[in-house]
Amino acid sequence: MSLDPTAVPSLTLVRLGLVALAAVGGGFINAIAGGGTLLTFPALVALGVPPLMANATSTVALWPGLLTSFWGYRDALRGARAWTVRWAVPSMLGGGAGAVLLLLTPERKFADSVPWLIWGATLIFVLQGPVMRWVVGHATPVPDGAPLLPPPMGFLFLQFVFSIYGGYFGAGNGILMLAALGMMGLTNIHTMNGLKGWGGLNLNVVAVLIFAASGIVNWPVALTMAIGAAAGGAIGSHMAQRVGQRWVRRAIIGIGLSSGTWMLIERLRA
Repeated sequence: MSLDPTAVPSLTLVRLGLVALAAVGGGFINAIAGGGTLLTFPALVALGVPPLMANATSTVALWPGLLTSFWGYRDALRGARAWTVRWAVPSMLGGGAGAVLLLLTPERKFADSVPWLIWGATLIFVLQGPVMRWVVGHATPVPDGAPLLPPPMGFLFLQFVFSIYGGYFGAGNGILMLAALGMMGLTNIHTMNGLKGWGGLNLNVVAVLIFAASGIVNWPVALTMAIGAAAGGAIGSHMAQRVGQRWVRRAIIGIGLSSGTWMLIERLRA
């Protein structure tokens, strides 16, 4: 895959300021509910970045936000030591596989699939509430503060599959991980968010390295957004443990529906 990373309109301070603001929102959303890509990816496409390059650049830009978000949840992960390596391995393998799959996808084919990827991710958000209620009602709860047993092999494979999607596009992947954690009996949302952040951190670090080596990342945009994403992730990880998520989720769904519709109209015009 070879794309020209400079194939963007002139990067004025106003444009860079707008993408940095979008990244703050993306990092914040990832820390609270997941789905920051639904904000940053459309922002980059609106800037004029080709969709495949925008996806890779967004992944690179949001990674520092995942790091600060995970750090904000570190106290909620006491007793989860048995998960660290076991959860990281399928995450990294799947993230790498998804990133390679993206690079093998023709640019036009990926651009044509973007509206459907966004709508699919938005549907995951819409279904999150009912799915999580069902999961909590059918899982055997793990008492808060109790050491977590190592995750079963079946769920490690499920994490591998989710991570392939995460490396390829990623929006909504955090919701899938939360559902899987709920099926394993976890009910503390802060512990679940911490483990979700750990999984996302590992799957995306491999994707970031692959995208960086491929030459399809627009670095001025990525570095500007990374600063915003780190700030948003730090703020979101603290606020998530103090405030409700309802208003954030409604905003994400609205952004997903409208951006998917806009991108479909743009593809039909092309």
